[in-house]
Amino acid sequence: MSEKAIIAMSGGVDSSVAAALMLERGFKCVGITLKLYNGESRCCSFADVNDARNAAFSLGMDHYVLNFTEEFDKQVIRHFIETYEQGATPNPCIECNRSIKFNLLLLRALQLDFDILVTGHYARVTQDTASGRYLLQKALDEKKDQSYVLYCLTQQQLQRARFPLGELTKNEVRRIAAEKKLGNAAKSESQDICFVPDGNYGDFIERYTGKKYPHGNIIDLEGKTIGSHSGIIRYTIGQRRGLGVAANVPVYVTAKSAADNTVTLGTDDALFSKSLTANNINLIACADLKKPMRVMVKTRYLQTAQGAVAEQTGEDTLHIEFDNPQRAITPGQAAVMYDGDIVVGGGTIA
Repeated sequence: MSEKAIIAMSGGVDSSVAAALMLERGFKCVGITLKLYNGESRCCSFADVNDARNAAFSLGMDHYVLNFTEEFDKQVIRHFIETYEQGATPNPCIECNRSIKFNLLLLRALQLDFDILVTGHYARVTQDTASGRYLLQKALDEKKDQSYVLYCLTQQQLQRARFPLGELTKNEVRRIAAEKKLGNAAKSESQDICFVPDGNYGDFIERYTGKKYPHGNIIDLEGKTIGSHSGIIRYTIGQRRGLGVAANVPVYVTAKSAADNTVTLGTDDALFSKSLTANNINLIACADLKKPMRVMVKTRYLQTAQGAVAEQTGEDTLHIEFDNPQRAITPGQAAVMYDGDIVVGGGTIA
């Protein structure tokens, strides 16, 4: 009897090819597209749903749409807004994977008697024969690797997850899509946050909440007021553009304080630091770090991993000391640790 797989289909070429590959492997597949947001979006528009349905039907699969807008609002959008309000910078893709795709959708799949959940992410899952633990590994195509946004997956979730594109390049995926005559073979992709397609986070937050965030002081590294900001939600660490402050040298946002509603500016060298603490941690390759460990760490999705020593300082906390100072380590983003191509785990930068 064939294993049954739910394919999370966004309407893009990656998830469509993931479906085709699982069918070739003998799985009985059903396509599911999630309706996540009612406004303008790059992930679940009518056109995207239509593209997903057409791809599923051309592959001979059933296709359904599940409405998770309420759950997405509570667990992803509100988390995004609250994190900005607290002076940090969130990564909603990580939160969507944690709360929606590999939690709610996977639970729904199991309730419907499906065995696994398949997505079009570029990553790999293997099992360590010695420990029995499921491991998350980088994709073979490091330019497309998405293991950073999947570090939050638990052992139970990894056991049920499949990433068929982990061994492929994007060009190979598009070639397979063309061979299968999928209508979205040449469809472009976006790096924007799906529910903020214009990239203006401040305007989105004010529209969504109905709030007007108070202006406050822009200060220098000595605490001297040098200007006024237009709401703390409109700034992030490392930002240079749109600061509205005249200076003799380039200045950047080096800190934000929600407590006193200030934005601090400094020169580029003030952005560098050698260490970070992280909380809300999830370890994959091991149950805990019993002693300090040499790792490579990414503090942003597109960053090249940097050498560091990681130490678990509590049940839910990490301290990471880098070999060299790192630029613009940003609270709210993820610090993800690697040992070679294996994801050790990670946490939220505090």
